[in-house]
Amino acid sequence: MEEEAPRGRRIFLNHLDSYCGRSIGKYLSTSVVGATLESAEDEEEGEENEPAVDPTSTGETYEIVGTLSNPESADLQFAKETYAVSSREELLSHLLECEIVLYNITEDVSQIEEATWAASALHKEIETFAKQKLFILISTIMTWANTKPFDPENPEAPFIEEDFRKRRSHPAFVDHLNAEKHIAKLGKTNKKKFSTYVVASGHQYGAEEGLFHYFFKMCWLGETPAIPVFGDGKNIIPTIHVRDLAIVLQNVAELKPAFQYILGVDSSMHTLRELIKQMQLDMLFVNLRMESLYLKENFNINWFAETGLIDNIAQVVLEYKQARGLLPLKVYIHGPPGSGKSTIAKELCKHYKLHYVSTNDAISEKIADLEQIVAKEPVRVESEVEGEGEGEREGEGEGERVVEEEEEEEGENIEEAKDFLDAIKENMQQNKGKLGDEYILKIMKDKLMSMPCRNQGYVLDGFPETYEEAMELFRVEEDEGEEEEEQAAGKMPKFNQIIIPEFIFSLMASDEFLINRIIQLSESEVAGTQYTEEQFLEALKHFRKINADDVTVLNYFDELEIHPQFVDVAVYEDFENRLAVSKIIKEVGEPRNYGLTDEEKEVLQRQAAEEQLAKEAKEKAEQERKEDKEREERKERWEEWIKQQEEVKKQEQELLEAQSIPLRNYLMKNVMPTLMQGINECCRIRPDDPVNFLAEYLFKNSPDIDWNKR
Repeated sequence: MEEEAPRGRRIFLNHLDSYCGRSIGKYLSTSVVGATLESAEDEEEGEENEPAVDPTSTGETYEIVGTLSNPESADLQFAKETYAVSSREELLSHLLECEIVLYNITEDVSQIEEATWAASALHKEIETFAKQKLFILISTIMTWANTKPFDPENPEAPFIEEDFRKRRSHPAFVDHLNAEKHIAKLGKTNKKKFSTYVVASGHQYGAEEGLFHYFFKMCWLGETPAIPVFGDGKNIIPTIHVRDLAIVLQNVAELKPAFQYILGVDSSMHTLRELIKQMQLDMLFVNLRMESLYLKENFNINWFAETGLIDNIAQVVLEYKQARGLLPLKVYIHGPPGSGKSTIAKELCKHYKLHYVSTNDAISEKIADLEQIVAKEPVRVESEVEGEGEGEREGEGEGERVVEEEEEEEGENIEEAKDFLDAIKENMQQNKGKLGDEYILKIMKDKLMSMPCRNQGYVLDGFPETYEEAMELFRVEEDEGEEEEEQAAGKMPKFNQIIIPEFIFSLMASDEFLINRIIQLSESEVAGTQYTEEQFLEALKHFRKINADDVTVLNYFDELEIHPQFVDVAVYEDFENRLAVSKIIKEVGEPRNYGLTDEEKEVLQRQAAEEQLAKEAKEKAEQERKEDKEREERKERWEEWIKQQEEVKKQEQELLEAQSIPLRNYLMKNVMPTLMQGINECCRIRPDDPVNFLAEYLFKNSPDIDWNKR
């Protein structure tokens, strides 16, 4: 305790990108080395009015290095170095550079063998250590899962650290138990050079959530009416917030306790049913009462969630949403009738997985819920049974009181629901089927305050319509005196940040455009809506009137600095408002939810693959069709060309024949007789050159030849 706080501690932690590793690494990277060495007594000695000092300003913080479970994990800003280890020799060299080695085996069973090897490898190098090295194994209370109460007469007595030698593991966690024993044994040979510790962690929660993520996600999505409870739900589950686990590890590293086995659990004794009521089956069936007595008496811990998950559920839920990026998305769509508010709102809900909220739907839903509640009859349970003794009734009295209290509360809820339902129906009868503003505002506020709207968010379709309605819907309940003072001072009353929208979109269009759009609707689309000619014109006139005043619903949001964005639907000339939806999505940005599930991703990938195949098949068929068409056209052109060629030849032949008739006549009349005589004469004389003989004969004997001119 009197030693100077050590400086520049380098900590190795495996799987820095895991749920537990990330949380521990973040905390230790901002922790001052030796901060836990200041005892509570030393702190009390300081002046009560002394200003708080940021601990990181007075000393050095830990350097965090380690391995990753996924080499492609995003850059971890809290880590000084991360390693993609390819061999055991390389890993050992990194371990030797660190004074403290933390190995977490609660999340990945494959790390058990590596942790055991790492401790053994370091132990073999013990003679080379210039300073003492610490090896801390982060294990799990599941190595205690089958431990029976030591005192049958007092089964509720909690286990403490000193009972660790009697612990009995769950069959699936025997390897964890063996690793604990082996590593503890290695730390006993030369404690001055190499000390080992085992921290048996309770089931971890906080931030992104580990084991309880399944229940948190189910609650956030709100897709089931109730969260399932496995078994009877009466088993007690030891837990610890991941930040408190990091604090325990820091205490172990700095205080170097004489006791090797530490129970890292908070002081809660919550059952599974209690945990799930707020929000790996084997880990949920564990039933252990544990008390980290050594930790409380010897460590200097400023607990973050000492009393457990249930008592700190609000903070834990906030951490969970922030760590997972599950921030609600709240949008208000404003605009005249016929501008496409409902179409756009529903498309946004589909894209962002939000809840569509309109006055008509909210009223119908509320009435249906109230009728369902009123239809229930409270079930009474007899608190006494004939033949039971006083002792038996005393033992069961507490449970019966709880049941009776729940029944009494349910009875009150039924009576409340009945009164509200009757008031709604009476008001609608008095107003010819319409509900008064007072009831609409209450129903809409209840809808926006419902867990689904608070978790995922909503798209509000056209309500509120006026400044006064917005004031009433979003205001925070205050004392009348405070509200009057604010109004007198001209201040804007406080608004409910939980339900106030963060995006305001006002759709714009001229009356002419809206009327033309409605005229184009078919009779089936108009039937049962406010888009009949008379109703539409009346609704449009009302909208223009309430939005022409100096004080409008858009002014309300402007005063809160939630400035409306205007979308002119007329410029797109898009009846289904696809382009307007795209513009709004671009302004709002990325979704803020879990995104698609693995099953949904598979379905989309399969659909995309099928669409791609269909597209390729269509393109191939289209290409073949084009080729067949071109081939057919070429064939037709060839046949036409052949036909034309034949026609030309025929015409040429006819022309030649026509031109040859006079010549033939001339030859038959003047040449052929003389030629025949010459041939006969040639045959008789048999000259040496028959051709010249015939030529000479024709010239001499042809009647048309004028030999004198020649």
